[in-house]
Amino acid sequence: MNSTTNKHIIAGIITGDHQVLKSFYKKDLPAVKKYILRYQGTIEDVEDIFQEAMVLLYHKARSGSLASLESSIHTYFIGICKNKWRNQWRRQHVLAFQELHENHTLDPSESVIERISRADEQDLFNKHFTRLSTQSKQLLQLFFEGKSMKEIASYFGLTEGYTRKKKHIHKERLTQMIQKDPVYAELVVS
Repeated sequence: MNSTTNKHIIAGIITGDHQVLKSFYKKDLPAVKKYILRYQGTIEDVEDIFQEAMVLLYHKARSGSLASLESSIHTYFIGICKNKWRNQWRRQHVLAFQELHENHTLDPSESVIERISRADEQDLFNKHFTRLSTQSKQLLQLFFEGKSMKEIASYFGLTEGYTRKKKHIHKERLTQMIQKDPVYAELVVS
């Protein structure tokens, strides 16, 4: 990427140059939107992540930390958006997992059928989770607790990329085990 182009865009972001910002949005918003929507996001998520990333980019530009940027500012920005989305997605799923594993107090408005169904879902998950290898359980548990890939990789003495791959494999295996269980079919129907 031409460093002059990067400098021009960075200067435009700092000064709030309408033309530079409009061009930047026009070029990068479609890629960010495509990525977030592909990974279970909404239009609102796209808007939020894009704005958060723009604010971060602005602060980095103002501080001068982008002066030595060797890649395209667009590539750098899309990387920021992807990281922010992955972190948000992981937090959302950790919260959902925690809700699934909390001991809920009985809700008087909840029917007996709903309580039984929730308990059955929990039992199904636990049944298959306990069948995983010790390492698989440890890795997924750390992931569900919201640990970063870097922390998990360090715990196991592996690279981040390999840890990410192993996490994906373990999650897929657990999902397949649950979906193949006849109880799962009954829960989905009910």
